[in-house]
Amino acid sequence: MHGRLRALDRRAGSRERAARHVAAGVALTAGAVAISALIARRGESGGDDGLAHPPAFQRPKALFGMVWPPLFMALTLSGLRLWNAPASRARTRALSLWTALQGLNALWMSFGPRRLGGSQLTTAVATVGTACAYAVEARKVDAPASSLAAPYVGWMGLANILTGQLWRKSGAKAEA
Repeated sequence: MHGRLRALDRRAGSRERAARHVAAGVALTAGAVAISALIARRGESGGDDGLAHPPAFQRPKALFGMVWPPLFMALTLSGLRLWNAPASRARTRALSLWTALQGLNALWMSFGPRRLGGSQLTTAVATVGTACAYAVEARKVDAPASSLAAPYVGWMGLANILTGQLWRKSGAKAEA
């Protein structure tokens, strides 16, 4: 049992911090990611946006549903590792970018396929840019935290390409 606790301690980067500090970090990071995921789920379900007909395309739910949970877990652990790092300006910058990333992620996914256009494109670009900046800043504080964010950066780039391709194809079909 003691070995498992040490392994968890290493993964969370808690550096033998007080249990209260680690618990607060878990609550904050998991809470932020959970709120982002809930907003995303609402966006994927379409919400009531006043449209009388469904969108011309849907994001591939099976693919997105399979990828998001591990990415959310990795982002949670990444934020927790930074939370547990010693206080510094670099840590504050990285945590600020992590927080902004959660908001942008929720915004990007809340648009859903019904609201493609300039707002979603702007949010998508801002999300990828912020994710890259976060990975750079996190590396200055805790290299594993940065590495945990790398799959998210790659996925957001790929997800934006997929969404753009689906959008273009649906526009071509609608015009035909």
